[in-house]
Amino acid sequence: MTLRLYDTRAAVLRDFVPLDPENITMYVCGPTVQSGPHIGHVRAALSFDLLRRWLAHRYGRVTFVRNVTDIDDKVLANATDAEPWWALAYRMEQEFTAAYAGVGILPPTYEPRATASVPQMQELIAGLITRGHAYPAPDDSGDVYFDVRSWAEYGSLTHQSIDAMEPAEDADPRGKRNPQDFALWKGAKPEEPADATWASPWGAGRPGWHIECSAMAKRYLGAEFDIHGGGLDLRFPHHENELAQSTAAGDGFARYWVHNGLVTVAGQKMSKSLGNFTLAADVLSAHDPRVVRYALAAAHYRSSLDLSESSWAEAEAALARIDIFAARVRRAVPGMTDDAEGDAAVPDAFADAMDDDLGVPQALAVLHDTVRRGNSALDAGSKEEAWTAFVQVDAMVRLLGFDELPSGGADLAEHRTLDALVQTMITQRAQARADKDWAAADRIRDAIAAAGITLEDTPAGTHWSIDG
Repeated sequence: MTLRLYDTRAAVLRDFVPLDPENITMYVCGPTVQSGPHIGHVRAALSFDLLRRWLAHRYGRVTFVRNVTDIDDKVLANATDAEPWWALAYRMEQEFTAAYAGVGILPPTYEPRATASVPQMQELIAGLITRGHAYPAPDDSGDVYFDVRSWAEYGSLTHQSIDAMEPAEDADPRGKRNPQDFALWKGAKPEEPADATWASPWGAGRPGWHIECSAMAKRYLGAEFDIHGGGLDLRFPHHENELAQSTAAGDGFARYWVHNGLVTVAGQKMSKSLGNFTLAADVLSAHDPRVVRYALAAAHYRSSLDLSESSWAEAEAALARIDIFAARVRRAVPGMTDDAEGDAAVPDAFADAMDDDLGVPQALAVLHDTVRRGNSALDAGSKEEAWTAFVQVDAMVRLLGFDELPSGGADLAEHRTLDALVQTMITQRAQARADKDWAAADRIRDAIAAAGITLEDTPAGTHWSIDG
């Protein structure tokens, strides 16, 4: 099956045809580091981590760029005398990095900060002015705007007309030709820190938000690249403006636009501005990292995800089923290793699901079907069939990134402790049955069942698993 992705600009599923099959190029909008990450930020980053892993499986090399917006109105607004904007940005960047690493998100190939690419932004702005698509404000404010009506394709990403758009609110409107024109360069203001400005042909100032990503994508991936990713909330104005300014400058820019759905709370977008967010650090301190990764990955990347306590419980139970199956195979096939055959062994149904617009929910269904098949093989005493199932499960787990986290899995101290307790009760039950003390045997089995644990009596012995 050919890999297909939903392209927001085309509004259809498209076959993925890369510029260079030996090097997939991908740019994802990273955080604006004015404050720490909430769980919605982690879900967004995880969506593209899963896509990146699958692209690497399919093609080999992926050059993955995720930027850091470290100069922005919000960063300046949250700075204090005790913590300058650049110090705040750096501290928050570290929090994002820790949250991403906490759920096993791979580090990007390149992670540029906006402040390191200001010359490239100025070069892009100058080119737009020369081409007649941008203009300095006539009031000597130092602002430079993109002229949206100079570019006939403006609005093509979000399929809306200029007249239906709200005015851009990212700069003083007094110097604008059109209310929808957006800022490429913002002139320095007396109330802003002097070290948050750069010299430019239009006066001291700093870049607008949208020009930052256009310049960094071109610098690290070239004038045209395969995939541009980000959250649904970035489609307008951010990605619409990126597309307009880059293509107006003569660049091919992104061939595919891929957007992830948002984490919601009672159906409303999780957002710092709405105050309904849950900090990633709080979630990771309360739940096993593998559980968090599973819960965030379980819904399709384009769908909204409304998290609740049941989300974590379901993820924990799902991972336990995988871990317990792996433990059973380890006992049944002594000396086997977890290195099996790697990701080459994934079932066709799993690959088809992932190729169909990154269908992780369907891929997880294949994973759990394989676990059930492997358990049935163990129950029937078919070690070879169980081993084959394990190899496939191992491959799928690796591709989904559930194997790289510091906790979870059958080797955890918690699992070993639980296993020791359950095995003790199994031994006691077996002794009671040998003594024909059926009442005691039933009491032990009932106590185990009340804890949510199922016993499996097989010719090879009694094994346990967590219900669910």
